[in-house]
Amino acid sequence: MQKPETDQDPAPREPIDRFVEPLTRFLHVEAAGGIVLLGTTAIALTLANSGLSESYLAIWKTPVGFGIGEFTMNHSLKHWINDGLMAVFFFVVGLEVKREIVLGELADVRKAALPIAAAIGGMLVPAALYLFFQAGESAQRGWGIPMATDIAFVVGCMAVLGSRLPSGLRVLLLSLAIADDIGAILVIAVAYTDSIQLGALGVGCVGILAVVALAKVGVRRIPVYVVVGSGVWLAFHESGIHATIAGVALGLLTPARSYIDPAGFSRVLRRAQEIFDGEEFHRVEHRGDKLRRLQWLARETASPVEYLEQLLHPWSGFVIIPIFALANAGVAFSPSDIGDPVAIAVAVGLCVGKPLGIGLFCFVAVRLGLAALPDGVSWSVLGAAGCLAGIGFTMSLFISGLALEGPALDPAKVGVLAGSLLSAVVGMALLHTILPKTAANRK
Repeated sequence: MQKPETDQDPAPREPIDRFVEPLTRFLHVEAAGGIVLLGTTAIALTLANSGLSESYLAIWKTPVGFGIGEFTMNHSLKHWINDGLMAVFFFVVGLEVKREIVLGELADVRKAALPIAAAIGGMLVPAALYLFFQAGESAQRGWGIPMATDIAFVVGCMAVLGSRLPSGLRVLLLSLAIADDIGAILVIAVAYTDSIQLGALGVGCVGILAVVALAKVGVRRIPVYVVVGSGVWLAFHESGIHATIAGVALGLLTPARSYIDPAGFSRVLRRAQEIFDGEEFHRVEHRGDKLRRLQWLARETASPVEYLEQLLHPWSGFVIIPIFALANAGVAFSPSDIGDPVAIAVAVGLCVGKPLGIGLFCFVAVRLGLAALPDGVSWSVLGAAGCLAGIGFTMSLFISGLALEGPALDPAKVGVLAGSLLSAVVGMALLHTILPKTAANRK
């Protein structure tokens, strides 16, 4: 039965809504992304250590490809996930970075100083600790693995703490994770690119210039950018630079300002209301075109960064990252594997290096007068939050696949899983103990 139309919700209620609405509510829960990621990780680990291990691992080696004339691309399913789907994830990361730099906490130099200092410390110290354990060894190339912070799990942990978490600490952790992403992207581009095909790279750069030119002349249609962006991705893929960097570059090029100001759209709405309320709507010609025009004006009132981030974030958090976890987190291991030198180096980098680096560099930034601790955040609270930043997971697993291969890869993944789990447990336990019990006391 259809519900009567109201001012709040004029759309009729359909039977499918009974199934869609609970899912929609779940997707809007802050911790939902972390919950789904945790579930898919558990599935991957269970399958990899069960009797179905061979079949499960063989799925990701399935060849997938296409050809156009003499040009062919044929890679494993896992390659398409890590280089293709993850390019969309990195595009969303680029959008988040652009928003923070133009409109968010990283736009103000004074406010940005603390999370940037924290991110730098949280990358350099873990990398140094890893090299302390692995310098001169065959796996020393994995120094970038413990440098990353997984924003999905960190957001999930913050959601569990709820209103007890000081708002300043929440902003600091999110800004730190964004700055951390920038560092991880640079590491991937500089340290984990073996050889460069200059011809393909030149084509990719021309594609990026084409994106800039299209924006300058006022092209606003998303499909045009999808086509050009796909060409940029392909060129970067063939150049030897990891294809996900194309996603970041395109995200950073996305405009962060709206095309139509709210006041202008308000006038359009008033005119639209006059048409809909009167008899003119029933007489007007080409109503479909006019409705599409109104829809376009509404979309352009939000900036492309905001619109695309809202559009793609659910796909990134609830589809792409879980699929990535299924393909990469499935590691067959025994408890003794945690004693592998590579696993120890990664775990120590995440569990010890992250909070140590964040605390040390923040202390120096505050002492030099470059930054100040947010309201409600003490040094003990910052130290506990630094442990949460040791949840490396998604980006750490991604860098593991780029940096290592052969017998060192699985121990590195074990170190990522163990280090991330320990960081989450210690960080949550410390914050639960240190933070005031009620929201009223947290200020």
